[in-house]
Formats: sequence, structure tokens, C-alpha cells
Amino acid sequence: MDNYKIPSATSIGHVHLKVSDLERSIDFYCGLLGFELMMRYGKDAAFISAGGYHHHIGLNTWQSKNSPPAPRNSPGLFHTAILLPTRKDLALLFKRLADHSYPLTGAADHGVSEALYLDDPDENGVELYWDRPRELWPKDESGELTMYTRRLDINSLLSELNP
Repeated sequence: MDNYKIPSATSIGHVHLKVSDLERSIDFYCGLLGFELMMRYGKDAAFISAGGYHHHIGLNTWQSKNSPPAPRNSPGLFHTAILLPTRKDLALLFKRLADHSYPLTGAADHGVSEALYLDDPDENGVELYWDRPRELWPKDESGELTMYTRRLDINSLLSELNP
């Protein structure tokens, strides 16, 4: 391979998920997580976003209507990671999920970020996270990034709600 590198300003524009029940997925992503429904594409697809963008997440039942979740041990998407602007935003979503008794599959401190993990109604993995400022990312003696996975301090996270 040559030395080509994708531009550093590149970002992931959107993810498009196959779902089994469009209305149930809209209820989860919009009703629970707070995304906005931007438009429906016929009766089998919808586009949702944060902040009025055309779409961050596409949802469709074109090939998956009324289907069971994909097997966990087969190739496919591990999770969709949703980057929140602040730690307080993550705390607010944690509280919202708890208030709605929505189960988490995990919660972690990765050094560079703090994250909550859950499954959507079709068992697609969802990561809700915020990034610490780059200058706080853990590095070793030679300046190399040293991410880790530790238990998320939920009480510390929730303290963001009571400054």
C-alpha cells in the first residue's frame, strides 16, 4: 500500500440501520434518545438527526421488516457510537434512560472518553459517549495513546447534574 491518509477533517456522516419495526425504532431513537425525525421515506424508512442536519441515522425495513435480530456472533456492525458534546449531556441521557428503566449493557471509562452502552430494540449496539479534551487523554512515557477500559464512576457522572 502507498502512504495515503484520509484527510484529518473527515468525519462519519451517518449510519443507516436495518430495523424490523420502523415505528418502534423511531420511538427509541427519537422518543427516548431525543433525535429529531427529519423525514420519512415512504412507509419503510426514516431519517433522523441532532440539530437539524439532514440525517445522522437512517432507519429502514427494506430487507428486515419483522425479522429477528442478527446473530451476535456473525459479522456486522458492533455498535453505533453517538458522540455527545459534554459530560453533562451524557449524565442527562443516563438519567433519562434510568428514569425510563431502559437497560444498559455496560458503562466504561476509556481514558479518552466515558461511555454508556445499550442495545436498541433490534439489539443493534449503541454507544453514548463524550470525549475528554485531547490534552487529558492518557499517554505513556513516549507520548503514545494508552486507552483503557475501567468502570465508569456513575456517581461522578451524575454530579454533573448538580453543579
